[in-house]
Amino acid sequence: MKALLAHSLPELIGQTPVLKVPSLSQLSGCEILIKCEYFNPGGSIKDRAAWQMVQEALASGALKPGMTIVEGTAGNTGIGLAIAAKAAGCKMRVVMPRGQALEKERMIALHGAELTLVDAVPFANPNHFYHTARRIAEENPQTYWWANQFENLANFRAHYQGTGPEIWAQTEGRLDALVSAAGTGGTIGGCSAYLKEQNAQIEVVLADPEGSGLCHYVRTGEFKTSGSSITEGIGIMRLVQNFAQARVDSALTITDQALVDVAAYVREHDALILGSSSALNLAAALETAQRLGPGHRLLTFACDLGERSYSKLYSPEFLSSKGLIFEPKRLESRFA
Repeated sequence: MKALLAHSLPELIGQTPVLKVPSLSQLSGCEILIKCEYFNPGGSIKDRAAWQMVQEALASGALKPGMTIVEGTAGNTGIGLAIAAKAAGCKMRVVMPRGQALEKERMIALHGAELTLVDAVPFANPNHFYHTARRIAEENPQTYWWANQFENLANFRAHYQGTGPEIWAQTEGRLDALVSAAGTGGTIGGCSAYLKEQNAQIEVVLADPEGSGLCHYVRTGEFKTSGSSITEGIGIMRLVQNFAQARVDSALTITDQALVDVAAYVREHDALILGSSSALNLAAALETAQRLGPGHRLLTFACDLGERSYSKLYSPEFLSSKGLIFEPKRLESRFA
């Protein structure tokens, strides 16, 4: 439980509320719940993994006060690590691919982190943001500690020890399905492992954007994909340690138009302003609710602040350039 009087920002991480989404619950006949992770101090679910990774690194001696944390990220983990770094007496350097939402770049700067922008290139390219961050740490081991969020199992433990138990308590153990996208796999890995231990009948559904190979991997054991998505930091084309812990029963690919439809609908009916990854999650939860039928209870994640998607998801010019339509009534036609 959060302290009534916190003495540092990381003490405010976790114990986020769960909201029943009125409009989508009514449409589907199911209880569709979202865990509101934008209540974390850095505005996203990534605060949990960031703080856990830093705490474990400090405890092991791998990270010491005065050192600089370096990490490759699409943005939210960098913000969370910048907050954790300040609390630990460290500096922060964020390596980020160009083309992410400007709102994330601004928040990283506001938190005092150094931002290194690199070209958005395939993972096999040595200049990929992941390899760039690793190389910086390897070349300066006395100065830098690499967080390595994809392979660092402190990420998994943040959700196995924190988020998963919170969900179980908040739903009073009444849950039919957990729906989650995967960026590093820490959230779905930790939460699914914990919740399956409590009730093996809970269905764990992976929500995947176009351009990611995880859905195909879950179904066939092979990474294969096509297309691309407006989402940021979601989807993987390789098996990483955190996702390897996930206990996934099924997977589905969500189109950009489907997530835009959900974002438009809940903004109109529920005053919910979702980020693109949150809209992806909620669109997948709605599709899963339709498959399961009325009377079921599902939970997914509002991963971050919707304001961080303002320049993309809520920009008519940007959406038009991608052939997407932001119109609340589009979703209703599926239930007519």
